[in-house]
Amino acid sequence: MDAQNVFRENETEANWYAAKCLVICSLVCGAAWILTVLRIFTVPLAIMNTAMPVVILCFWMPFVLCRLTGGNRGWVKYAVLFCSVMGVFTLSSAMPKHGVLVWTLPLMLSCHYYSKNITKLTLIVSQILFSGSIYIGMYFGEWDQILLDAAYYSGPRVVTRQKLYDAAIFFVLPRAAALWGLSSICTTMAGRTRRLLERQAKDSEERQRIETELDVAHRIQADMLPCIFPAFPERPEFDIYATMAPAREVGGDFYDFFMVDERHLAIVIADVSGKGVPAALFMVIGKTLIKDHTKPGISLGDVFSQVNDLLCDSNHEGMFITAFEGVLDLVSGEFRFVNAGHEIPFLSRAGEPFEPHRIRPGFVLAGMENMKYQCGSFQLAPGDKIFQYTDGVTEASNGKEELYGMARLGDVLKKNTAKNPEELLAAVREDVDAFVGSALQFDDITMLCVEYKKKMVSDGQGTE
Repeated sequence: MDAQNVFRENETEANWYAAKCLVICSLVCGAAWILTVLRIFTVPLAIMNTAMPVVILCFWMPFVLCRLTGGNRGWVKYAVLFCSVMGVFTLSSAMPKHGVLVWTLPLMLSCHYYSKNITKLTLIVSQILFSGSIYIGMYFGEWDQILLDAAYYSGPRVVTRQKLYDAAIFFVLPRAAALWGLSSICTTMAGRTRRLLERQAKDSEERQRIETELDVAHRIQADMLPCIFPAFPERPEFDIYATMAPAREVGGDFYDFFMVDERHLAIVIADVSGKGVPAALFMVIGKTLIKDHTKPGISLGDVFSQVNDLLCDSNHEGMFITAFEGVLDLVSGEFRFVNAGHEIPFLSRAGEPFEPHRIRPGFVLAGMENMKYQCGSFQLAPGDKIFQYTDGVTEASNGKEELYGMARLGDVLKKNTAKNPEELLAAVREDVDAFVGSALQFDDITMLCVEYKKKMVSDGQGTE
């Protein structure tokens, strides 16, 4: 929302606020009128009967205008302040000694528009009418015997030139000075609040721009990851499914899967240190390098060694990546893998319950130059499944700051072993969400599952 819209919205709110305040003031004036009728207050009843209807009408008019216009017309604020000034003017003319403090009302209401010009205009009009009310009150209002040194109804009211002079010296000038002093506070407050609102509006625009850019970045990141399932409907040898839920608009986790050649399926899952945009940018680099260097005939250990050196060359922020990559030979069932400080996978053998497959993790990527990574392997048979994940799963925490943990993950995997990869990941995520409850997600949650369904019949063109 830009500054213009902010002040337009505030103006409408200020109109309604001022209207409601004036309604409350009218109720106070009505109570004073009733107390005068009951002879509890000593203001002359004739003066109250003349002044109070006008005052109450002036104080109710802003509320009526807001009801009719919605309070969002540009001229309403001037009408609201004019009605407040005229109501106070009538009250002050009728009761000069009781209505002095009421002149602060228009000034205080004008502050809510956060405009120094409106507050100054209100002050000028108030000052003129305030001075006039003093003299009008001397002729028609309640007689102030204390300040004019006249007896309370001890004789006919006589206004002399000396009394007019005394009124200027003892009434108008001191109270005008007090009103001007109060106005300096009001104008300062209005100006300062306006600057704060302008700064807030500017910050809001900047936040909105950043949110829009992050939303675009989120969609771009999602499009970078394989997200169309079934991924390889023409390949009956395997079934694969993966999900990534970032903790923020963009995340540092990523997964990937692709065919290295006709008989080799590669899977990758990784976690970049940190959160947000920096992690997402580093993720793009890491994902691209791993896929580009994974080629037939090249050891996965060499792939990670080369990627590590390239990441170290451009890693000025000291970030690192934990990553796991595996390549499944669809003909022989051999699964070669390399682990750079990542979580250990879970393995299910042909319908048997999932169990963690203990492998030795290597050093993280981008942590140190000239690292040598070792490739490992194990054999898969048709019906076997591999489940891999990031630490956002096991380290998900609930409101009591308890971690989800490996044991709970293992239990839910065992209960859902018979499900296909997509159903399995949905069951795990449902269990994680049930455990976390209403607690915030602090880390990206990424999971991948691949099932080796049948051996590929070699046509002699595949490569090891």
